[in-house]
Amino acid sequence: MNPTIWCSGTRIKGLAVLSLLVIIILLYNAIFTFSYSVGPNYRNVSVDTRINITNALPEILAVVINDPITLNAGTTTFVECNVSTRDYNGYADINYTNAVFYLNSTTSDAADDNNTHYSNSSCAITAQSGYSKNFTCGFTVYYYALNGTWTCNATVHDNSSINATDWNWTTINSMLALNVSASLLDYGDMDVGDTSVNKTLNVTNIGNLDINVSLRGYGEVEGDGLAFKCEVGNITIDNERFSLNSSHGWGQKTPLTGGFQQIQNLTITKQDTPGTLKTNTTYWQVYIPPNPAGECNGTIVFQAESAT
Repeated sequence: MNPTIWCSGTRIKGLAVLSLLVIIILLYNAIFTFSYSVGPNYRNVSVDTRINITNALPEILAVVINDPITLNAGTTTFVECNVSTRDYNGYADINYTNAVFYLNSTTSDAADDNNTHYSNSSCAITAQSGYSKNFTCGFTVYYYALNGTWTCNATVHDNSSINATDWNWTTINSMLALNVSASLLDYGDMDVGDTSVNKTLNVTNIGNLDINVSLRGYGEVEGDGLAFKCEVGNITIDNERFSLNSSHGWGQKTPLTGGFQQIQNLTITKQDTPGTLKTNTTYWQVYIPPNPAGECNGTIVFQAESAT
């Protein structure tokens, strides 16, 4: 065997192996985008690091709710709490959002109560794309919900049962409101000198505060001093009277006046349970003095005032 040729062959094989190793290293670095650097005489060496986050946490970016809120007398108001969420695993990883709406004097985990606490276990999706998903959490709030500072507290859940919570505040305004059982108090056919039988008007509190009730009356225009304006003549305002006691006769009742006067000893509390209205009854009579004639018309104004 020729040694020179053998050594040359070995040299060729060595160069081929070294070249292959260099190519492998270059490909490895190209694939994984690593950089590897060595300082002069190996005084410092830089090593890249790598990690892959497989499950990001969901986030709530914003909770938005109208402020203040004025309720609708005698019925419900739909309150919307809009929630913007994000998950870097993509919007599909966001499973659902739920929320509670409650008076700050109670707690988020309290039982639902029309006065102080409402919940929505599955808020409606309004938009989704990329990493984001938006929700509207709606609450049907009753007119007798207590006034004051309320919180909308929202929680977003992802597919790994991880959640995040955020909140915002609003104010429910106080509301003085009442309703009367009839739009017409009809005393019927009467003669001059007659006193009517008792007629009733029921007054219902349809606000979220306890109320007192004040009254005033007029015949044709406010402040005219009349109870009724008739086709011929009129009936002065002191001839129409009211009481809270059904046994009181006309002489024991309180005369109506042209300016607001509070009904004494009458406080109507706010409603606090479903289906149980808070109502009080007033009793009315009119005396027909000489000498009006024909059809007579007038107006009684009921006004809710904060209970004292």
